[in-house]
Amino acid sequence: MITLTIDRHVVVVPANMTILEAATTVNVDIPTLCHIDLEGTCVKSNPASCRLCVVEVEGRGNLVPACATQCRQGMVVHTSSPRVLRARKTVAELILSDHPNDCLTCPKCSDCELQRLVRRLNFRVTPYNDGERSVRKIEITPAITRDMSKCIYCRRCESVCNEVQSVGALGAVGRGFGTTIGPAFDKELGQTNCTYCGQCVAVCPVGALTERDYAEELIADITSPDKVVVAQTAPAVRYALGEEFGLKPGASVTGKMVTALKDMGFDYVFDTDFGADMTIMEEGAEIIDRLKKFMAGDKSVKLPIMTSCCPAWVNFYEHEYPDLLQHPSSAKSPAQMFGAVAKTYWAEKMGIPRDKLVVVSIMPCLAKKFECNRPEFAVDGNPDVDYSISTRELAALIRRSNINFDRLPDSDFDRPLGESSGAAAIFGTTGGVMEAALRTVYEEFTGKTLPRVDFDEVRGLDGFREATIDLGGFPLKVAVVHTLSNARMVMDKLRAGQLDYHVVEVMACPGGCIGGAGQPYHHGDSSVLRARQRAAYAEDAGKQLRKSHDNPDIQRLYKDFLGKPLHGKAHELLHTTYSDKTIK
Repeated sequence: MITLTIDRHVVVVPANMTILEAATTVNVDIPTLCHIDLEGTCVKSNPASCRLCVVEVEGRGNLVPACATQCRQGMVVHTSSPRVLRARKTVAELILSDHPNDCLTCPKCSDCELQRLVRRLNFRVTPYNDGERSVRKIEITPAITRDMSKCIYCRRCESVCNEVQSVGALGAVGRGFGTTIGPAFDKELGQTNCTYCGQCVAVCPVGALTERDYAEELIADITSPDKVVVAQTAPAVRYALGEEFGLKPGASVTGKMVTALKDMGFDYVFDTDFGADMTIMEEGAEIIDRLKKFMAGDKSVKLPIMTSCCPAWVNFYEHEYPDLLQHPSSAKSPAQMFGAVAKTYWAEKMGIPRDKLVVVSIMPCLAKKFECNRPEFAVDGNPDVDYSISTRELAALIRRSNINFDRLPDSDFDRPLGESSGAAAIFGTTGGVMEAALRTVYEEFTGKTLPRVDFDEVRGLDGFREATIDLGGFPLKVAVVHTLSNARMVMDKLRAGQLDYHVVEVMACPGGCIGGAGQPYHHGDSSVLRARQRAAYAEDAGKQLRKSHDNPDIQRLYKDFLGKPLHGKAHELLHTTYSDKTIK
């Protein structure tokens, strides 16, 4: 430990701590745009590129960036001396000199870190506003919108894309006034191995990276007399939506959310948790099938079997590991399973033509927007899920509809696609899919009732977790990973023949879907993810039904329509194939 002084505060901290980190221990808030730190689950980006965190250290001639300067014994730091304040103001003015002034119509309006910084520094004039501005293009993909005219070169997106997600689709391109942050050689995202995980959007402090907005399409469909519009809501949405309305992170607002959707004009509101229970029926059956073949000595069986719920993870292995496409489960994601069943079984029961039914997913994820456009999830060009909106988009639509969210009464999901188990409720957190699968696989494989439902071994927020589960005498080795950098580690070991597991769960986003790029911005606060995770497990614990195969509506669906899991109509509607999407 070392001792230093920061603005007259005597601070005792570990020697490897930066001045920025040390300052927070005594409630000194140094402004920064490039730095972000989400302990244990995301990125610690401190490239010192924005230089807004500069501080004065006695004995040094130059100001130093607090985010990249380590503390030293006896150091005396001034964070708001006249020299520091002048430098900080000049840096901010130069950033603004090349930034559009369309704040009122920017998607990040009211949640822009640059806007907050300007207010904090008490700017009233921008002296460099009359100079030439960089000309950069706008790119609109099915999931992400890039407006590089708003980029401030903080390089957070580059850090998260390269370090946390290990994708490498973003980086500094060009020099001087023509510099931009984007795909190499001025390509578009669709020409790269971008997975559309959207974590670049989650960390962007301004409006350079935002989600593709489908609000106008949704309003047009809801108001059309020729359309029947149904919503399905993912489990992670209900643990985060309340944050947009001033509630604490982790507040479960399921009933209010359903009421809001009905007040907005949705004809029916269903639960993607129902799709999660279907996923466990199919994925669980596939796990058991492969295990039995493996135990019988079938050398062709591919283990470990890997989960396939996360569309960004699916994009990742199709781009990066086309030689290992037989390992992931062929089960569709819960959202796509729901869409397939809604536009067949439910539409037929209700007498609604497929082309008149609009299925809207409300998701914590931006890759779901891209997933809706995959051709294999459509029939004659009509998609199973028409489009996906994020948790943030839903909150914006609720406010736009003049709905006082705090005062809404609770409503229930519509049936029969609204009943779900506690196993489905935990799908949105890392380890949740594995635990849900284990509850069903154990009972189906052994023919015995679980002595305990909770599998604490796979819970937590560590990037890599492993456990061995006693499956009636068979030691089932499982692993759970989140973030694509951890996924790459696992896949590289698998490719090298060094991965000794039977089942592996992978989620692309930090913390799983609770940390999805479509959730309310957490601004690097890991306690937000932990609160959302606790809410998921609390909902599970409060459910009467805690195993997917015990869901009576699921049982009825299989009996009346789907047949046996992994066979016949169930396989036709609920499973998919993967292909080599290597970027040449």
